[in-house]
Amino acid sequence: MSEKLLSISPTNGSVIATYDIFDEQKVEKAVTLAHKTFDSWRRLSFRERGTVLKNIAKELRKQKKYLAELATAEMGKPIAQSIAEVEKCANTLDYFAKEGAHFLAPEIIATDARKSYVSFQPLGTVLAIMPWNFPYWQVLRCMGPILMGGNTMLLKHASNVSGCALAIEKVVKDAGAPKGIFQTLLLPSSRIESLIAHPAISAVTLTGSTAAGSKVAAAAGSHLKKLVLELGGSDPYVILEDADLDLAVKVCVEGRLVNSGQSCVAAKRFIVVKSLRKEFEKRMAEQMKAATYGDPMDTKSKIGPMARVDLRDELHKQVEASIAKGAKLLCGGFIPEGDGAYYPPSVLTNVKKGMPAYDEEMFGPVAAIIEAKDEKDAIRLANDSIYGLGAAVFSKDRKRAELIAATELQAGSCYVNAQVHSDMRMPFGGVKQSGYGRELGQFGIREFMNIKSVFIH
Repeated sequence: MSEKLLSISPTNGSVIATYDIFDEQKVEKAVTLAHKTFDSWRRLSFRERGTVLKNIAKELRKQKKYLAELATAEMGKPIAQSIAEVEKCANTLDYFAKEGAHFLAPEIIATDARKSYVSFQPLGTVLAIMPWNFPYWQVLRCMGPILMGGNTMLLKHASNVSGCALAIEKVVKDAGAPKGIFQTLLLPSSRIESLIAHPAISAVTLTGSTAAGSKVAAAAGSHLKKLVLELGGSDPYVILEDADLDLAVKVCVEGRLVNSGQSCVAAKRFIVVKSLRKEFEKRMAEQMKAATYGDPMDTKSKIGPMARVDLRDELHKQVEASIAKGAKLLCGGFIPEGDGAYYPPSVLTNVKKGMPAYDEEMFGPVAAIIEAKDEKDAIRLANDSIYGLGAAVFSKDRKRAELIAATELQAGSCYVNAQVHSDMRMPFGGVKQSGYGRELGQFGIREFMNIKSVFIH
């Protein structure tokens, strides 16, 4: 019997579908087609490539309901969030279709030559290795810049969202896009290294865990392939003594529960100055406890199940280990009875260094509250992490908060009085063990381009 990839419902544990793993011959055929298509695709004008992206965006909107329901079925995202995810993908393709030519226009540089400039040329076929938590957004935010730049793209998606992976390929096909510019490969993670080594793969992009990023970086490095990594995060939200507490608590709860807490850039650690800690944790626990969790197809559910039972169980172990080391549980913190990978919104306080809730990424609806003596101590605690993806600071003094966000917090994206999120117009990525390179915006589209210097004497 050939190997299969399983799509299992996180809501009730039933098998949604099984998929055949691609054999070597099928993979070779796809890689060869992508490499061959690159030569013709890169020669199209920006206007022609932009038209293809716009057509894909139209098809995404046309199939929005089906795509959203599929994502919710496969990984448990609340249906309203699945719909919003598809819409964001379509908007992003439209954005790069419109701005790509501007972002990649030649830049004149004055030198001793009669004429000199920087030209941006595509690299070739890019392999995208993507996670399950945003099954469309993670892929499409890569696709827009990669394709608009003239590259072709191969997708190795997370196995538990194989249905979403194939649906994306179908959307591209239904949009009438040239054959070979985007293809899905159904493969286990064990075959990624050999795929990276393929001479027709020019570059790699991965969104996933730090552990996965380390393995892919080693493989890409050994074959000298360009690589962009967007990895884990343990985003700190700094609450200063002059913060608008109503706003801060509201944003922190929403930031912790987005995508049922399963986002690299979700709010995770809440660094609160001593004078506000008791009131902040009281209000946060009340609002987290009130958040409804249940059937993700029900629009009344604030959060759905986690994507897999094993991930839920691992999160619970982190909570229990933190409590055993002195953290105090304010709400949640238990595995509900019944089917599904559900975990209630939970709040831990008195969190300190040496606890999983302090040191590790908590990939689920668990908030960790950490007390700070003052502003200086809050900044120190926020930066005391192996991660550096996103961060936020709350203060009524915007100039003070802006200075902290811009110069003190060690993260790729910093927000003032707002929830951290990705924006198609701005570069997105991290520092430290949250990865390197950028996606989105002008900087993102240039990651997979040959930044070529041209001199005419």
